[in-house]
Amino acid sequence: MISFISKKLRMSPEIFMFFILVSAVAVGNGLSDSIFANYFKDVYKISALQRGFIEFPRELPGLICALIIGSLGFLGDLRLAMIAQVASLVGLIVLGLFTPAFGVMLIFLFINSMGMHLFMPLQDAIGMTISEQDQIGRRMGQYSSVRSAFALAAALLVFFGFRTGFFTFAAPVKWVFLVGSAAFFCALVMTIIMIGRIRPHRAKRRRTKLVLRKQYRYYYLLATLHGAQKQIAFVYGVWVIVDILEKKADTVAMLVIAVSFLSVFFLNVLGRWMDRFGVKKMMFLEASAFICIYAVYGLVVSGITSGSLSANFAAWIVYALFILDRMSMQMGMIRSVYLRSIAVNEDEVTSTLSMGISLDHFVSITAALLGGFIWARFGSQWVFFMTAMFSLGNMFVAIRVQPEREIALKMQTKLEG
Repeated sequence: MISFISKKLRMSPEIFMFFILVSAVAVGNGLSDSIFANYFKDVYKISALQRGFIEFPRELPGLICALIIGSLGFLGDLRLAMIAQVASLVGLIVLGLFTPAFGVMLIFLFINSMGMHLFMPLQDAIGMTISEQDQIGRRMGQYSSVRSAFALAAALLVFFGFRTGFFTFAAPVKWVFLVGSAAFFCALVMTIIMIGRIRPHRAKRRRTKLVLRKQYRYYYLLATLHGAQKQIAFVYGVWVIVDILEKKADTVAMLVIAVSFLSVFFLNVLGRWMDRFGVKKMMFLEASAFICIYAVYGLVVSGITSGSLSANFAAWIVYALFILDRMSMQMGMIRSVYLRSIAVNEDEVTSTLSMGISLDHFVSITAALLGGFIWARFGSQWVFFMTAMFSLGNMFVAIRVQPEREIALKMQTKLEG
């Protein structure tokens, strides 16, 4: 059946299976990670202090991601992906079937988060490995586009499920989590099928553990900058809407749905642009987007707080910035494709991607604390001006990288080896 459908769609069976895998994971995450904040508030009535504490078990897997993937690298990417789906499934199904004590809940939250964070670098590594070598950008764009489409479907399911009362956190059984668990189970089954079907040399086990190479310094810098940008976008970008504009949760939900819808088309085009224009030009585009978005964010927030901009007019600008910021955040595939193009050894790609995830999360936690201090001490607009200045680092990397020269050096290193 898989071979028949993939042939009709003019793609290899392994690529078709990977589409199913990332789709299932997107649904599972959309029915869990995106609504945990409401779960904590409605079920456990947590305080602001407890909410901050919860971020530690949620983000810790991201910090130790490189160590875990480095230690278990001998299993291979697909077997690690299988472990990731098991962790996501086990953590979420317990939270769905039971209402454990707060401390026990944190344990299973950690398990679920571990699965989610492990799969982050693996999905890019697997996706690039099974893609046609002359269409990596196009395939990465398609993977991300499909992921966004199913994230959109999950967001709509959450929106209407809670509106109609089918989903609720007041019941003993949290059906929204059980439906998410079913999605992770489908992802687990598809991963097992992929392990059995993909040719041995395409699913080889890695011996590489932690990787720190001078050649990857620009990738590490981009991952670090992304950690700060992501935290500002997901924490303080939302806080402008909730705190300064005083909008409710349904406003944020509708904006997220809009982002998911637009990303279905945007990411597909982005992948084609990478194949057409190359990584360096796309890095310039990403850097320019971040600098402009955060600079305008700062100006608009300053206008709102000073009263020089009307609330209604400013709100629409903030909504547009929110959407553009979230879409820019999804340009991370550019970093992954750049890394693969310069990797000295393909076995190092997954380990280096996981190191990037760890750096990302370390900086994101630091950025959250620094951003909160700046917001309270100097004014909310300076959080965004600071991020615009950080984003100059993206422009520096775009100027400095020479992908063609680095690929030539990579080939020379292989020959000398």
